[in-house]
Amino acid sequence: MASVSDVSDVVVESDDGTDGVEEEVRFPDFSEIRVSDRSDINTWSSSFHARSRSTTPRSRQGSSRSPVGFRDLGFGSSHESFPSRFSNAHRSYSSRSVLNHFGFGRWWKPWSGLKFLGFLSKQKQQQKLQLHHRVKKKTERVWYRKRIRVLVALIGLLGLFFVMNWWMLSRLQVVNLSPKVGFLNGNSSFVRVCNAVVIARLLNSTLVIPNFLYSSVWRDVSQFSDIYQEDHFINYLTPDIQIVKELPLELRSLDLEAIGSVVTDADIMKESKPSFFLKNILPILLQNRVVHFVGFGNRLAFDPIPFQLQRLRCRCNFHALRFVPKIQETGALLLKRMRQHTTHLGPLDHYLVGPFAEPSIKGKRDHPAKASRFLALHLRFEIDMAAHSLCDFGGGEEEREELEAYRAIHFPALMLLKKTTKLPSAAALRSEGKCPLTPEEAVLMLAALGFNRKTHVYLAGAHIYGGKSRLAALTSLYPKMVTKEKLLSSSEIEPFMNFSSQLAALDFIGCAAADAFAMTDSGSQLSSLVTGYRIYYGGGKMTTIRPNKRRLAGIFLKNSTIEWSEFEERVRKAVKESKQVQERPVARSVYRHPRCRECMCNTDNLTALAGN
Repeated sequence: MASVSDVSDVVVESDDGTDGVEEEVRFPDFSEIRVSDRSDINTWSSSFHARSRSTTPRSRQGSSRSPVGFRDLGFGSSHESFPSRFSNAHRSYSSRSVLNHFGFGRWWKPWSGLKFLGFLSKQKQQQKLQLHHRVKKKTERVWYRKRIRVLVALIGLLGLFFVMNWWMLSRLQVVNLSPKVGFLNGNSSFVRVCNAVVIARLLNSTLVIPNFLYSSVWRDVSQFSDIYQEDHFINYLTPDIQIVKELPLELRSLDLEAIGSVVTDADIMKESKPSFFLKNILPILLQNRVVHFVGFGNRLAFDPIPFQLQRLRCRCNFHALRFVPKIQETGALLLKRMRQHTTHLGPLDHYLVGPFAEPSIKGKRDHPAKASRFLALHLRFEIDMAAHSLCDFGGGEEEREELEAYRAIHFPALMLLKKTTKLPSAAALRSEGKCPLTPEEAVLMLAALGFNRKTHVYLAGAHIYGGKSRLAALTSLYPKMVTKEKLLSSSEIEPFMNFSSQLAALDFIGCAAADAFAMTDSGSQLSSLVTGYRIYYGGGKMTTIRPNKRRLAGIFLKNSTIEWSEFEERVRKAVKESKQVQERPVARSVYRHPRCRECMCNTDNLTALAGN
């Protein structure tokens, strides 16, 4: 159970386009003509057209009522409207009569008149073309300015968004609030503890050392201090968050469920973003001063998350959690016996067993023995895994009934799902790679990869489903296979008996320090954490075998119809494809894939990250 407390976080545009208005081009002295009435204009226009169509000499035409000046131009009746500046009617009157009226008749010649009008027409066209270019340039400038304004506005909004996010997170981290404590309940998993640490930092709260839930499957009453060094955990994370070993006295008597401070996994979606906790958990913490998380399994997403919070996650997992001396000492003894009592130290020994990694030699050895290499195999094939997978493992009706009874007791939600939902068949699950590898399949995989009878094998795991009979294939092919129960005497292992979490810590040390590590189920939490630990401290240079169960399932179904050489080639190809160590994919666990800038935060690991 952990706790969390003291919190404090969590386009307008205008178009300036105008219509182009052309400048009026006028003949000389036309501004002196005055029209007193619109009807006079119409009368004048009609008279002009009538006279232009008449065959009678101009001297015989009757006088018109048009104003003085218009009559001399030859305009007449009022049946047509005044023509526009650019209409054909406007061009039909006699240009010579116009020039005579204004005193240009003495030098007027028809060709000169045509030439003069052509000059005027060309001048108009040039003016129109110039005006068109001006309008086009103005339109382009307006369009360009508009696009620039939109782009600047978008950049401004985006910048404001990031600034606001940064400000909110910084406020959460530096505001000094009155003490508010949040709780976190969980099991002995690295993951849940470190996720609780990140939430405490996000909410600017005080973390109470986690209390682990009792599991009906594992029946382990171990608590945090039975597995990890409390003082080292608190001191290492002091620069990041405040951690206390228990609640303040005034908060211990509170009925947390009655005041609404209990938050279960049902209240939080899996892989929730930090914003969810700021919006939903922070108000409870501010109001009640305490939040109690029950479970908290996989409830905090790996992406997106601020850089510093992701780095804190890694620092917690790979540095703050250190096994207690009792586990370190027994783990060092395990490694020493697996290496046949040589003084050889592995690259991860110091990080795993601390001061007990130093070689202690009683007496002299004339010829130091060559270090013995060993393979660690995590065979995740306990009854809980077999039952939860809904797969068949060749045990017939008796096996199915046994697993069904186990599900009814330990996995009631799964039983309800079976009754209400049509689930894939056992055969379909196996073909899709959803079933854990059996001991027999594990033997085939290891043999195809080249591990022979001389290989020293450390078998990690609790009680294998099916017992010794199920392990017969492994023990017959690998006679040098041992378990922690075989390596340690009864008195040495007795303090750990009935404490599955502490026994798992010993397996973690044996697997992480091995020269090669193989798993049968990549979804296993122990296998995932061991893989990440070997990548983080081994720089990706330590052999880790993570099989592609889907591809292996297809190969195993045909193993009776293909030659052994072809079987070997297919298995090696399937394993090699999943063996490559790459940078952490987006949204994947930093505990399993620590190859990222947030996690590889020391010089050696950054060099390893760049070189692989």
